[in-house]
Amino acid sequence: MTGNDAVLALVVATALGFDFTNGFHDTGNAMATSIVTGALPPRVAVAVSAVLNLAGAFLSTAVAATIASGLVQSHAVTLTVVMAGLTGSILWNLATWYLGIPSSSSHALIGGVIGATMAAAGSSAIKWQGVVAKVIVPAALSPVIAGAVSALGTYLVYRLTIGMREGPKGHGFRIGQIGSASMVSLAHGTNDAQKTMGVITLALIANGTLHAGAKSPDWVIASCAVAIALGTYIGGWRVIRALGKGLVEIEPPQGMAAESASAAVILASTNFGYSLSTTHVATGSILGSGVGKKGAEVRWHIARRMVAAWLLTLPAAALVGAVAYWVAHGIGGTGGVVVIFIVLVLASIAFFVASRHPAVTPENVNAAWTGTVVPAAEHDKAAS
Repeated sequence: MTGNDAVLALVVATALGFDFTNGFHDTGNAMATSIVTGALPPRVAVAVSAVLNLAGAFLSTAVAATIASGLVQSHAVTLTVVMAGLTGSILWNLATWYLGIPSSSSHALIGGVIGATMAAAGSSAIKWQGVVAKVIVPAALSPVIAGAVSALGTYLVYRLTIGMREGPKGHGFRIGQIGSASMVSLAHGTNDAQKTMGVITLALIANGTLHAGAKSPDWVIASCAVAIALGTYIGGWRVIRALGKGLVEIEPPQGMAAESASAAVILASTNFGYSLSTTHVATGSILGSGVGKKGAEVRWHIARRMVAAWLLTLPAAALVGAVAYWVAHGIGGTGGVVVIFIVLVLASIAFFVASRHPAVTPENVNAAWTGTVVPAAEHDKAAS
């Protein structure tokens, strides 16, 4: 194996690692409301979501094409650039997951790649028109649109079911939630798994393995589908808790309305090749379900914290990606890529160990909200 082949192998492995973090970071987008209302047991919910993420990854490659050729000039991209971009995105994903903030894995990936590319070749190597049209505009509009659709759906659902007995109504909406949450999982697979496909394709083009503008090979599609499904099955319980318990106290009708709105917006954006943040959509939908239900408590201070993280995601991931590139380029050759790979592995282990003390698990993910991602009982146990 040549030095270039070794670097390519590390880049592909790191990209699949990002795909794995995307899976557990974003599981809550599809299943948080179903878990919190009891429509599905926690472990069953993540298993269903994993299977549908796997299936969804094979349905389209429009978003992969956007990532591979629509955001940066391919001639400016090297394997070191791709590796540095992935480093920025993974570290941001792990930091926000640890804090229980449902930030955008998609924007972390795009920010990391843009930052590393700018560090390597300057701002002229970025296709700014594509970034604005395919990333920034959808990021601004998608949570508003999803929230409006969810608010209207929630209002109509409660309006149309006035007079129905609570038992049958709740049971019916829980069944509806299973269907709508499944659609969100399928939509998540069609949109988010493709982003890693695009990055691996970008690396293959940079290595000369594929020609510029090439589509993702079948092995790339299959490996990305499996990686995001495995990550989803692990279950990002810290983010699931924040989305399901932190924003709104959700009832089954709200959950079904929120998930239906999310699925519709994500599937529509995938059709147009928009690299949409499923996190933004799901959060907007959950907030909309609170607005649409009369008397519901919406915790706007938590929503503002999430929005602040959204605004920081692109520049923060870009900064880390740029720093990672400078470090790898300074060392040079295969050694530079190996060094940032080792740093990334060590940082991942550190975040995982920190998240265990105390841990959010399927058993306590639905504990009463106390203003923190960590349930009070677990926090007290850890402190004692």
